[in-house]
Amino acid sequence: MSLASTAHDLVLLASEGAENGGNHDSLNPYLTGGGAFVILMLMLWVTTRLNRDR
Repeated sequence: MSLASTAHDLVLLASEGAENGGNHDSLNPYLTGGGAFVILMLMLWVTTRLNRDR
């Protein structure tokens, strides 16, 4: 298998996945992003509370 045919196959595979959008219907981007933000803020708060080396 040559590099050109492998690249062509990968482009075809990627374009097939793009037709359906690739997102799951139950994933809400605002809920996912908000949840990640809350978790990161909680981790930041815990880190600053436990770091008494100031």
